[in-house]
Amino acid sequence: MSLYMVLVYFHVLLFVFWLGADLGVAVAGAQFRKHETYSLPERLALLKLLVMIDMGPRSAWALMVGSTVSLLAVGGYWDVPVWGVVVAWAVSLFWLWLVWRIHALQQDPKAAPLKRVESVLKWSLAAFYLGLGLYSLIYYTPLSQAWLSVKAVLFGFIFVAAILIDVRFRPVGPLLMKLVEQGSSEETEAPLLATMNRSRFWVRVTYILLVIVGFIGTTKWVPFVP
Repeated sequence: MSLYMVLVYFHVLLFVFWLGADLGVAVAGAQFRKHETYSLPERLALLKLLVMIDMGPRSAWALMVGSTVSLLAVGGYWDVPVWGVVVAWAVSLFWLWLVWRIHALQQDPKAAPLKRVESVLKWSLAAFYLGLGLYSLIYYTPLSQAWLSVKAVLFGFIFVAAILIDVRFRPVGPLLMKLVEQGSSEETEAPLLATMNRSRFWVRVTYILLVIVGFIGTTKWVPFVP
């Protein structure tokens, strides 16, 4: 058994946790929106379950940074120095700590600066993967294989789509507090439902891109790209 095979298994495991748990989040979210079917306490319990399930994809997303760079280095796809792999894992583990620390703080004001740090980190990583993929597609370096360059670009777009899910979902907190305080009514339900629905487009985009990236990574084939 080689280190590369172990890293591939770990990478696939992260993919399963990301996409599989995300489907659980989508199902729980769809049930939460059915205010005619469930009581408010039942819906809040569903929401708590949704938040816990969502920690799976968020954790997998953070660990993907170290995983992808390690695979590139060990697989011989990119001559990444040892310090580069170490930095990638340092970023991954720091991001993982941010994810769980923010989750633990919930609505505590101390979470706000950590959320800003995470936002900067996510946008920076999106730019990194997009830049790496596009540069490699144009100049065939540092990634010389087209399928890998396309995968890097799509992974960058996954970052963007996942970030926009959070951006669209941000107003849900205050609207949810209003629902809890004032009870279920057309006035409290309509804006909450509209806000949650606006994030669903980027959820679907993320799913589609994850499936495509998984296909490219498995087959190492991209149509219309030499």
